[in-house]
Amino acid sequence: MSFDRSHPPFESFGQALAAPRPDDDDPRARPASRRRPANPRSVTLVVSLLVTAALAAVLMVTPTPYAVRTPGPTEDTLGTQDQGAGQSASEVPLIQISGAETFPASGQLRLTTVSVYGGPGGDVLLGDVLWGWASQERSVQPVEAIFPEAITSEEQQEQGQAQMLSSQESATVAALTELGYEVPTTMTVVSAAAGTGAEGVVAEGDVIVSLDGEPLDTYPELLAALDDVTPGDDVVLGVERDGEPTDLTVTTGEGDDRALLGVLIDPQYDFPVDVSYGIEDIGGPSAGTMFALGTIDLLTPEDELNGAVVAGTGTMDVDGSVGPIGGIEQKMYGALRDGAQWFLAPSDNCGEVVGHEPDGLEVVSVSTLAEARAAMEAIGAGDGGSLPRCG
Repeated sequence: MSFDRSHPPFESFGQALAAPRPDDDDPRARPASRRRPANPRSVTLVVSLLVTAALAAVLMVTPTPYAVRTPGPTEDTLGTQDQGAGQSASEVPLIQISGAETFPASGQLRLTTVSVYGGPGGDVLLGDVLWGWASQERSVQPVEAIFPEAITSEEQQEQGQAQMLSSQESATVAALTELGYEVPTTMTVVSAAAGTGAEGVVAEGDVIVSLDGEPLDTYPELLAALDDVTPGDDVVLGVERDGEPTDLTVTTGEGDDRALLGVLIDPQYDFPVDVSYGIEDIGGPSAGTMFALGTIDLLTPEDELNGAVVAGTGTMDVDGSVGPIGGIEQKMYGALRDGAQWFLAPSDNCGEVVGHEPDGLEVVSVSTLAEARAAMEAIGAGDGGSLPRCG
């Protein structure tokens, strides 16, 4: 038997039968010589799109001169913080008190923070900036607006830790004073500011003991005495210089809401109650108000919060003044995220609060520790509706 090799095998033959007939209206069937040339405008458009896409991809990973603020973690000052790692990990109380009786609390007082991307030690990409502009919870600012000084990441961390330690000390003084304790203070002059009435009059190492003949035992007493002085007036500053009492006449200057002596003081406190703070990885001065409230809550038998979750922010001066902070919009969103129903905001930050309050968070304006304490007690008693707001 022989095969006719002029015919294809069965499969090929079937395929040949099934093959479509060339159609002159189908450009794919035309000979190459008859196909239409590519439209120059189409080629230009494709090339432009490719170039634009490439440029966009490059821009999205290009560093920008901006910093982005986002809601940071919050911590309950009445609770604990996980510290350490592995087998050495432990929960450390944020506020630790000895030398006085403490009492349990059923609510939470959450300090709030801001996470900042960009500035020393990091870059913000265009994609992050666009996301920040589109998000209510984030804010975008030039790097120099957040970090006005050219400092390294390490210097920034050291500065933040120093501010945190100072704020904790001031919070302790303010809280104990609010509770009726006296905190004796040795007020030693470090230096006199150039161009002030103290320059050339007050010397380094002088210990301040009186003002206009009134003895001063605490730093808050000195600040209260200066509240009664008209800026520009002369005062008689009593000091101990090399162990000898000396009266100095100093012309005061003008500061924020009070007369200024024009001296830098290093106060050394003799605390009647030992208060320390076990907190890591958080810097800056803005937790002072919440530390002071937490200290008050732990040292009083009343259950001020009665289960309420209250967050807040604000610097704390030794005289109980609540000061403004940065990033309050992000802090409010962080508070809401972590379960807070109420937020205590410095009154000087109210301009940034109005119109930016997250739904579900009640924001209360406070300017002193006494006002913040009263707000905490009112919230716990279910009377928060009458508290002052920023609007």
